[in-house]
Amino acid sequence: MRTRTAQEIWDTALGELQLQVSKANFRTWLEKTKGLSFQDNQLVLGVPNTFVAEYLDKNLRSLVEKTLMGITQSEVKVVFSVDTLARAIEVKPAGGDMLPMPVTAQASPVSTRLNPKYTFDNFVVSNCNRLAYAAAVGAAEKPGLSSYNPLYLYGGVGLGKTHLLNAIGNAACQKGLRVIYVSAEQFTNEFINSLRERNTEEFRNRYRSADMLLIDDIQFISGKEQTEESFFHIFNEFRDADRQIALTSNCPPHCIPEIGDRLKSRLEWGLTACIQPPDYETRLAILKAKAEKEGVDITPDVLEFIADRIKQNIRELEGSLNRVIAYARLLRTLVTPELASEALEDIASKQPRTPPKTAMLVEAVASYFNLDVSELRSSKRDKQTSLARQIAMYLLREETDFSLSKIGRELGGRQPILVSQAYKKIASEIETNPDLRQTIQEIRQRIFRS
Repeated sequence: MRTRTAQEIWDTALGELQLQVSKANFRTWLEKTKGLSFQDNQLVLGVPNTFVAEYLDKNLRSLVEKTLMGITQSEVKVVFSVDTLARAIEVKPAGGDMLPMPVTAQASPVSTRLNPKYTFDNFVVSNCNRLAYAAAVGAAEKPGLSSYNPLYLYGGVGLGKTHLLNAIGNAACQKGLRVIYVSAEQFTNEFINSLRERNTEEFRNRYRSADMLLIDDIQFISGKEQTEESFFHIFNEFRDADRQIALTSNCPPHCIPEIGDRLKSRLEWGLTACIQPPDYETRLAILKAKAEKEGVDITPDVLEFIADRIKQNIRELEGSLNRVIAYARLLRTLVTPELASEALEDIASKQPRTPPKTAMLVEAVASYFNLDVSELRSSKRDKQTSLARQIAMYLLREETDFSLSKIGRELGGRQPILVSQAYKKIASEIETNPDLRQTIQEIRQRIFRS
């Protein structure tokens, strides 16, 4: 049997890790990693910069090595090494040439690089996304036009919002525009770093200098007052100068919790478009396009099997196809419906496809603080129990679609106003308290790998 390459092993591992960590964490820390070498049970992974290397080593090493052990059936040691070819952030100025911007260990992992794989040409258009697609094309062709500024795309997880956002940016770069593409979580992290290092003006100037601003998952700034205030002023400057803003979210502007009315109204100024889950024909078309792009010959019955199995999430749909292809390559065999079923049962079906269940989330918080779940739901108000309860409220709000009332009922019948206050308090403190951020990150890891 052919020896598996480092990249083949890592591709398989990424397929599992994508379902074990949150979308934001995967995109921020894992998506741009590469398998560089695999020898003597040591896998060297290439990462963009030292900031990412340090984070992965400290926070995700155990999860990565555990996943690799399941794939290779042996102990694997992981080494995170900066990939010298990916150390520069490409910034395209209005003049034309690509200029390298070095990334230091202190820099935030905010990247202005867009994913070149995401273009309008390879986006599958159907009734579920036709308006969003047309609006995205309009924003790319006539950036800054008031009808599309801001462009606000919303919908469930993995429906193509990020694809369209990148497609806008890629089209704009071809016109010579300077584009900044970033997730709201990365925007927040960079803003926090600017506060810590006392260089907020440099942070603002960096964003103000762009011709187009693309922000993914804007709902992440909910409840973060200082971050929201900073974004509010940047937003106004872009809008006043007729520079294009495009945003994605999991819900329409008026449904984002804990966000100021003045920003909420501005998010609704331009065009708001919803993306719905794909129907069967669209899912099948997406799989066919993906297979053609990968240059893989897969029979229709296999594609139909996957399209029938994965119904709500395009990212998971494509991820499932990737896992099937990787599985077939590892076994050096043809792709059949039987092999596809085995691959998905062996990898995908063991991982949660939906947000964590309430009981799992609450149990993870209680376990982290060495408490019983009953104590979180009790009237105890000591410092440790109160903090654990507030974190549970925060995570339930972030990871589920529960209302404030339902979260309150899940945690001992608390009033919605108390849940709101707890969420706002934790969201605010995360910005300035690295220990609290670390605590919540570790709890999230427990949730998604349980």
